[in-house]
Amino acid sequence: MADLAFQLPAEGLSSAPLADELLHDQSIERVLAAVRGHLGLEIAFVSRYIAGGLRELTHVHTDLDLPMGAGFQEPVEDSYCWHILEGRLPELIQDPADHPFTAQLAITDFLPVGCHLNVPLRLSDGKVWGSFCALGRQPDRTLGQRDLNVVRAFAGLAAERIEASMESEMELAAARARIEEMLDGHAITIFHQPIHSLASGEPVGVECLARFPNTKQRGPDAWFEDAEKVGLGVELEMAAVRNALETLNHVPDGAYAAVNVSPSTILSGALARELESADCTKLVVEVTEHQQVGDYGQLAEALAELKGKVRIAIDDVGTGYSGLRHIVDLKPDILKMDMALTRDIHRDPARRALTGALVQLSRDIGCKVVAEGIETADERAAMAALGVDYGQGYFFARPLPVVAAQQHMLGVRDDDDEPDRGDETRGDPGESDQPELRAAEG
Repeated sequence: MADLAFQLPAEGLSSAPLADELLHDQSIERVLAAVRGHLGLEIAFVSRYIAGGLRELTHVHTDLDLPMGAGFQEPVEDSYCWHILEGRLPELIQDPADHPFTAQLAITDFLPVGCHLNVPLRLSDGKVWGSFCALGRQPDRTLGQRDLNVVRAFAGLAAERIEASMESEMELAAARARIEEMLDGHAITIFHQPIHSLASGEPVGVECLARFPNTKQRGPDAWFEDAEKVGLGVELEMAAVRNALETLNHVPDGAYAAVNVSPSTILSGALARELESADCTKLVVEVTEHQQVGDYGQLAEALAELKGKVRIAIDDVGTGYSGLRHIVDLKPDILKMDMALTRDIHRDPARRALTGALVQLSRDIGCKVVAEGIETADERAAMAALGVDYGQGYFFARPLPVVAAQQHMLGVRDDDDEPDRGDETRGDPGESDQPELRAAEG
């Protein structure tokens, strides 16, 4: 068996359970059904080699009531597949009686094996993952090289699906490792982006924005999306929230700090537990709507419990999942209009009409409106004329380090940190008020 050590994956064999994506891959099931149908055989299966010198069946297609199915494991030496790989048996066996070695394998009489076609499942680098097999319980002298070539073709399709799943699994493992490194919060930096009154021009608050290592190569959106994929979305959000809470003492008295939190994190109870011991005087919880809410009733109840300590804002109004009725049910203190409504609003009657309707709604339910993404004097003037209360965007200030934002709020401004208020051109669309630069939602 010396040669096989060089054929198996260099990282070694694993006995970990298959990923659900691969375990329930309907494409492989269809491949096995097709090869059975083409050859007229009773059984087709895929197996993999795992740690401990074992072979495990991963996918089995048959109409028979077999004593082994997916998940069945046995020593590799007990299988035809291993000895075919080792060169002791041919890939095409019309009748086991033609090959005396088969008499040493218990499966020959136990199943029984009447005819057998098998090819190794190789990954794109040539290394063996397992085997692809079709067999019948009666000898069949009609099987030939053409049939074996068919099995090879189907095995190639199965190998492609297996490798794609393995790549996906490795990507998820890498993502989990990256996210877990962030969970203590030490690598997350919080920036503040000021929010201004459109009537007076004075700063009234900030939005807390999470920044991760290598932001230019990998934005916050990607970090939070990966966290959701690996089941750590709430944990990463809460790490960012805790960091944001630590910056509240840099927000001047009378101003607020908005921390973005997804509905799933609110419903988990993790935020409520965190706020039990926090000073929430300046805090606004901004509910992001980048994931669909399954039960607005439950979310409304959870927010009602928080409202005794914090104010509530609804993000992405005008483009998020919730309808106006749901917004009313959530009883927010602040509505944040998505920047999609801000873009060129001074030139777009439809955007102005929708904004006017949202302003009227806010008046009726007693809350304030913030327009995100204001970048020009024309946009600011249009929003002010429509009655929008507050504005956020490059026209006022970019996201700033916490101390720089504090100086901005107090009127100590560094021209290097601010865009030219008289510049009517937009900022870099790749940076301007990026929706992914949120404290707790990618």
